[in-house]
Amino acid sequence: MGTEEIKTRENILKAAKAEFLDKGFKNASLRNIVKCAGVTTGAFYGYFSSKEALFAAIVEPHAAAVMGMFMQAQTGFAELPEEEQPEHMGVESADCLDRMIDYMYGHFEEFKLIICCSGGTAYENFIHNMVEVEVESTYKFIEVLRKLGNDIPQIDRQLCHILSSGMFSGVFEIIVHDMPKDQAKNYCSVLREFYVAGWKKIMGYDFK
Repeated sequence: MGTEEIKTRENILKAAKAEFLDKGFKNASLRNIVKCAGVTTGAFYGYFSSKEALFAAIVEPHAAAVMGMFMQAQTGFAELPEEEQPEHMGVESADCLDRMIDYMYGHFEEFKLIICCSGGTAYENFIHNMVEVEVESTYKFIEVLRKLGNDIPQIDRQLCHILSSGMFSGVFEIIVHDMPKDQAKNYCSVLREFYVAGWKKIMGYDFK
């Protein structure tokens, strides 16, 4: 791709980001995007196959980066020896959450698009996908606790989903409300402690 093509692509992405942030994906006008980018509709399709592909070009690298951090933390915890997992409860998640916040605040507009403007795209399920992974990981951890001889009560899957959804929805409120980064980190630290204490109460297990 030559210099002019690179510049044109950047102009399209810049115009698209502004349009999506202003109107959301569903209401964004491709006509407005190409007009602001200074290209014709025909020229646009030489760079992107659709409005959906354009949205994905803006957010996918960043969605993948944060989801990758989340999955790495989940995998790292699951790969710990079972007898070590209880003492690590909350440790990996705290570090992961801190790194996620750092990344999101380095790419704030892209995460504003993912969390607030992605209705009608696959990215509207971004938080839900994290919740589903968290639910499965929670049940695996409960089984580990039982294997270690702990009497953990049966926990309804729907309740687990609701609790996990509340946690992750709460975390991403920092993006919804344009919270300053330092405040966001404090907010999420308190939120995490609240949910760890809540799980401790529900499970009847005294992990840190």
